[in-house]
Amino acid sequence: MPSNRAMETTPFAAMDVLEKAGKLDDIVHLEVGEPDFEPPAVATEAAIDSLSAGNVNYTHARGKESLRRAISEYYDRKYGVDVPLDRILVTPGSSPALLMVMLDVVDPGGEVVLTDPYYAPYPNFVRQAEGHTLTVPLSPDNGFQPQLQEFEAKMGSDTQGLLINSPANPTGAVMDATAIEGLVDLASQTDTHLISDEIYHGLDFDADAHSVLEYTDEAFVLDGVSKRYGMTGWRLGWIITPPEETAAMNRLVQNFLICAPNHVQDAAEAAIRDGDNLDDIRRTYRRRRDLLLDAVEDLGLEMGYTPAGAYYLLLDVSSLPGDSFTVADRLLEEAGVALTPGPDFGTQSEHTLRASFATSTEQIQEAIARLDAYLQH
Repeated sequence: MPSNRAMETTPFAAMDVLEKAGKLDDIVHLEVGEPDFEPPAVATEAAIDSLSAGNVNYTHARGKESLRRAISEYYDRKYGVDVPLDRILVTPGSSPALLMVMLDVVDPGGEVVLTDPYYAPYPNFVRQAEGHTLTVPLSPDNGFQPQLQEFEAKMGSDTQGLLINSPANPTGAVMDATAIEGLVDLASQTDTHLISDEIYHGLDFDADAHSVLEYTDEAFVLDGVSKRYGMTGWRLGWIITPPEETAAMNRLVQNFLICAPNHVQDAAEAAIRDGDNLDDIRRTYRRRRDLLLDAVEDLGLEMGYTPAGAYYLLLDVSSLPGDSFTVADRLLEEAGVALTPGPDFGTQSEHTLRASFATSTEQIQEAIARLDAYLQH
């Protein structure tokens, strides 16, 4: 019999849709954030060279020093902040990194405050640490920008973490500098751990995505190579820890993650140092976003906001019969377009579907044509 912890772990709807779509023929996939860009050639070459050189052994749990130096130099170059190497922990993906952070900051019964909508697995990470979540609703009316007073109202004596995500999944919203600075101050005033998921940094179109590290050292930052370098299957992420949390976090990584694969660390270093063609990638994603946005009104759907980053948007499907899960099933089976039901991302996205524009322009055009034919039928 599975444990209560396992039974209480909710399914990830995007993966369920992907599995269901895999049993059907000729499906256009907009349900998952899988970049269609190839990884930087220098990353692939570095991985091959590393394997050829016999780099198949363990590394230090913190990660190879040369990779951590490349990460530190990236933060200096991009954000103008100094990140000492001993505050950087390399992990096999940013999801295990978030689990380690939750195990570090959350005691049984502790609270973590999230924005709503949120990345669907966030509550499950908190539950693994025997904590629970409180949510602050965000609205498309102001581009899903957080209102500080609503966070203040949620914070209490049991609040141990404040988890933010910008650019955001599923909305594509980018928090402005004033909002981030206000949340940094609030976390400091309430002695709350601030955790910033910055995995979509580098994929911002209309406004610069600011790192919390521009405003404080007292925050956990999660990032990796999956999104901006198109290396989702390589599974390489990192944590930047507050100075006083470094030793405890290192113990957790040593015990539960051991280390990230040796050759993948070399590939990540090459990508960070020499694989930066992000201007071209950003322009391509922006064109794809605009292609979808232009089609929304013609399809009889609504948006109410413009995503400023990442590669997702939430489509309001409240005008269609049935709940979001029913609509998603119909569009998958009858139109051949896979989309993720919005309720997976919180109560604020009850009547929405998440669409990813990470796929090719041709696939997006095909999805629009299929949706148009189906919805106008």
